[in-house]
Amino acid sequence: MRSLRRTLLLSLLGALVLVFAIGGLATYRTARSEIDALMDYQLRQFALSLRDQQFGQPSTPPLAPPEESLDFVIQIWDDSGVRLYLSHPHSALPSLAQFGYNTVRTTEGEWRVFSIPLLDHVIQIAQPMAVRSRMAANAALHTLMPLLVLVPLLGALVWYLVGRGLRPLERLAREVATRRADSLDALPTTDVPEEAQPLVRALNRLLERLDHALSAQRAFVADAAHELRTPLAALQIQLQLSERADDETARRAALAELRTGLQRATHLVQQLLTLARQEPGAATNAPRSRIALADVARQSLADHTPLADARHIDLGADTLDDTAVVSGDAAALRTLVGNLIDNAIRYTPEGGRVDVGVSVSDAGTAAATCWLRVSDSGPGIPPDERERVLDRFYRRAGQEQSGSGLGLAIVHSIADRHGARLVLDSSPHGGLRVAVGFPPAEPVPES
Repeated sequence: MRSLRRTLLLSLLGALVLVFAIGGLATYRTARSEIDALMDYQLRQFALSLRDQQFGQPSTPPLAPPEESLDFVIQIWDDSGVRLYLSHPHSALPSLAQFGYNTVRTTEGEWRVFSIPLLDHVIQIAQPMAVRSRMAANAALHTLMPLLVLVPLLGALVWYLVGRGLRPLERLAREVATRRADSLDALPTTDVPEEAQPLVRALNRLLERLDHALSAQRAFVADAAHELRTPLAALQIQLQLSERADDETARRAALAELRTGLQRATHLVQQLLTLARQEPGAATNAPRSRIALADVARQSLADHTPLADARHIDLGADTLDDTAVVSGDAAALRTLVGNLIDNAIRYTPEGGRVDVGVSVSDAGTAAATCWLRVSDSGPGIPPDERERVLDRFYRRAGQEQSGSGLGLAIVHSIADRHGARLVLDSSPHGGLRVAVGFPPAEPVPES
């Protein structure tokens, strides 16, 4: 498991070491520049100090040999170019002097050379550049040594401070870990660092959504149990009536009622299963494909024609635009269209009319929408109840037609899954018109 404290510690120490390295390099270059200036000054002063010496005369005692630790090499020529003095032999040094400061590359490395004519002599002082580099490195090391010694102390301090800064997160983690499974109250935002506030707010929004989802699930289970209890009780009564029937006619009537009750119960269970499959997250792996709404409407019209004929209802299509192509789950869209047509037929009186239409509005623009509309000549729904009929198991008072109260809830759920708009308004035939607006499918790229 990745430790945030360890990550912060290693990151901070790595950054500090990098800064120290950059600082050490800058310190070394600064020290080297200052040492070069100082040593050049010393070379010049050393050469000027030999100005009044006498070289090459028998009466003049030679200069004392330099110490082994002396890192200067001295050469002196007379005005005719004869070398009068060499402090200790360095064959790699040039035998001719070039006045001023120069850096000479030799087989023994680089040398810093200063040559100057004084009176009737030419004096040259040379020093190896390695000496200067060593002195600059020592100066930089001595400067950084206290900081390097303090790195362990700095690491311990960073570890403590990071741990102290993470204590609010640890308290938050302990609070979440000790919560009960059914505790979905919002997490406290007091004493939470500013950086952790987005995480806490996101968790609170998640808990709120979970609370709503669980509440909806509990309500759904309670409603489903209530709705199933009534038809099951009716089935039990009808079964008892069929058992107590005295003659064949009464028995057949009781069995017919029992068959009707079984059909209602089966329809309710099928609607419950359909609604459960359309819940968010229940069908995330359902394949999506390009679907022509007109084709789905034609198939559903053919499937519901026998029911419409039995009720003497004029079922047809006013517009079926084949260019209305959407991206979605084919089975779910067939369920959506089937529920809309089935509801319209059930709630339209005999001899009424149900029309299905598929069209495209604002084609070719960013606001293009593929519309599926089902209109009927039934009693309709008052405007103040149109939102409520989308709730599960809601049925308007005074309904004569039997039903589960799940048809429009299923349509609403499928529409949400497909990013579609569901609009309920008045039909031109005097009843209800349900319109579902889908975003059009992406055009197929040309090969």
